[in-house]
Amino acid sequence: MANGTGGACAQLSAVADAVLYEGYLLYPYRRSSAKNRVRWQFGVLLPRNWVERDGPVTPGVSGSADSWYQQTECVLRVRDADAAVRVRVRYLQLQHKQVEAADGDGAHRPVASLRTADGTAHLSFEEAVPRETEVVLPVEELLRGGRTVAVGAPAGTEYEPLPAGAGRTVRRRREVRAGTTVTAERLGPGLCRLRVRTENTAEAPDPRASRSAVLGQALLATHTLLTGDAVEFVSLIDPPAALAEQVRGCRNAFTFPVLGGTPPESASGDGATGTLLLSAPIILPDHPQVAPESPGDLHDAAEIDEILTLRTMLLTDEEKAEARATDPRAARILDRVDTMPREVFSRLHGAIRSLTPRTPVGERPPAPAAGRPAWWQEGGDDGLSPATDTVLVDGVPVGGGSRVRLCPRGRGADAQDMFLAGRTARVAAVFHDVDGSRHLAVTVDDDPAAELHGWYGRFHYFRPDEVEPLGPAAPPGPGRPIRPQSPRPPERPADGPEKGRFDGRP
Repeated sequence: MANGTGGACAQLSAVADAVLYEGYLLYPYRRSSAKNRVRWQFGVLLPRNWVERDGPVTPGVSGSADSWYQQTECVLRVRDADAAVRVRVRYLQLQHKQVEAADGDGAHRPVASLRTADGTAHLSFEEAVPRETEVVLPVEELLRGGRTVAVGAPAGTEYEPLPAGAGRTVRRRREVRAGTTVTAERLGPGLCRLRVRTENTAEAPDPRASRSAVLGQALLATHTLLTGDAVEFVSLIDPPAALAEQVRGCRNAFTFPVLGGTPPESASGDGATGTLLLSAPIILPDHPQVAPESPGDLHDAAEIDEILTLRTMLLTDEEKAEARATDPRAARILDRVDTMPREVFSRLHGAIRSLTPRTPVGERPPAPAAGRPAWWQEGGDDGLSPATDTVLVDGVPVGGGSRVRLCPRGRGADAQDMFLAGRTARVAAVFHDVDGSRHLAVTVDDDPAAELHGWYGRFHYFRPDEVEPLGPAAPPGPGRPIRPQSPRPPERPADGPEKGRFDGRP
């Protein structure tokens, strides 16, 4: 791989694989499980005439979660006249697995399940085949109009006999028609905006058919990996200040581009750039990573490996047999869990990613640094009152009851918080972290569930420099109760050692 990015590409490919199979098959990995009867939720590109049967789809406005296209735009620094971009479009193609029983006269009939003489169960189910198309394109060609490449997949049928002539398994795939167009526009010397647009070019025979009827023509879990020669991608989450306006001009539809690989140790602090980019249908931070403790895919990337592993171990023999018959990938998960060494399992219990040295046994911990609350000591939180404490923001004391405008910073801000930029909110409490930092717990003004969130103590959290005071501090208003007797740290800190870590499975 060019520019010495081979290891980084492998690391990013692991994240991309987690995206590819996220939700493919969920615990308990059985066909009969309700959660495995409604599948294919991310990055689904369906025929346009089916998607727009009730009118055009507008990202963020249309009520449909599906689309017929996916568009990625990013700002590209070009360091050489011979620079090129490598584009990899990846997705799953639906494959229907039909079990057929032998009738004895050479004919077969479809069945939902079949048990062969050796006791093995075989189930009809929907599988998926990974597809990938890679193309390398000179930047100069992209600036002259670009290129469109076919990224579809052919139809196919495969037959697999079952033991002792009991029947057969038939796997059928419908043709997927799709194309990816890559273009670029010059923004200035050595700078351009890259666009990658993937479209489903098929037509549904019946636009009024059910979603399940047209999934065979769809691209599933569609995403794009980008790298290249003599090019550098600019972060859309944390761009350099000088390129913020160019980044704001990027239009991404049904996808979320982030930098890949390991963050550079020599980062200047003035925005992020990198040589890899992953444009996925789910929100990730820059430089996402699969947790090194994770021994393999579980297809439940938003869950915790230890919990899933323990639950999988507790499946009955009958449930495990059904899971194995449901899908080969489910069988591999069960095999890995059943044979997992104790030392591998122990690593799933938790990991501390902190630069703070551990105190040796028998020694007293060092005294806290000046200005740092010693919460790890008994009584360390004495004198702190989240409901009444205030913090100065632009010379204004802000605390419980204050109204603020949310201004999440690009650098280090949570991707979900960026959607709240410019919204007004009411502060419920001021929380102190063990490192001396403070976070404002807020409820968004036009959130219909704000009162309920306040009652349960579930808030959005922002740093003081991410809000703009809208008036002096005020006591909590009626109907917005908070629970100062049980302060808790932010569930999603605005910053910290865990920031930016994608645990994959997790």
